[in-house]
Amino acid sequence: MTEPDSAAGALVLAVDTSTTVTVGLARGDTVLAVAGVPDRMAHVEQLIPLVRRCLREAGVAPADLDLIVAGLGPGPYTGLRVGIVTAQVLASALGIAWRGVCSLDVLAAQVVAEHAAAPEQFVVATDARRREVYWARYDARGVRLGAPLVGPAGEVPALPTVGPGADLYPDHLQAVLGPRTLDPGVLAVRGPGLPDAGREPLYLRRPDAAEPTRRKSVLLPASAAARPASNRGRRPR
Repeated sequence: MTEPDSAAGALVLAVDTSTTVTVGLARGDTVLAVAGVPDRMAHVEQLIPLVRRCLREAGVAPADLDLIVAGLGPGPYTGLRVGIVTAQVLASALGIAWRGVCSLDVLAAQVVAEHAAAPEQFVVATDARRREVYWARYDARGVRLGAPLVGPAGEVPALPTVGPGADLYPDHLQAVLGPRTLDPGVLAVRGPGLPDAGREPLYLRRPDAAEPTRRKSVLLPASAAARPASNRGRRPR
């Protein structure tokens, strides 16, 4: 795979499915197109059509892309994996590079971009369900202070909080004015310069569905198999 010759003029496709389905396209600092759907259950059906829409609106072809940036979450297992696998497949088919970034970092970058003076420290939170949130703490420059975490809202530091999860638990989170949705245009512009989060999804906990650790036996117990068929199921006298 080839790296873009110049980050400043690179044509970047950005995808994120950590919450909703979002796609952005930018050349350098210029956002060319954005698209998204709010349905959290429509990742598979909507992602590729949204990519096509952005490319069409910008008047470019897939072969023109220089780099793909994918949000790695944290987020739910199925939806998150759809975006990451899509980025991997597109990059492989086009022979270009792709990189993963923490989706919370994108929201933090939005805070810095939208406010002349960001709080000295703040929290970005998204909905993790099960009465929990995914969250991370940031400084005024939007630099993450530690790894992203998942847990009850009561365990989140008492700091100004933004993001999709900020308003879910008013008794615990100090919600303030700021972004509530991830902007795919910011992901496309800032994604190439955000900290590299690797290539693996940031699940932070085990998926709800898991393979069984042992096979279920369909054989009768030895004691039952030894009894005559006519006696099985009869109550002892």
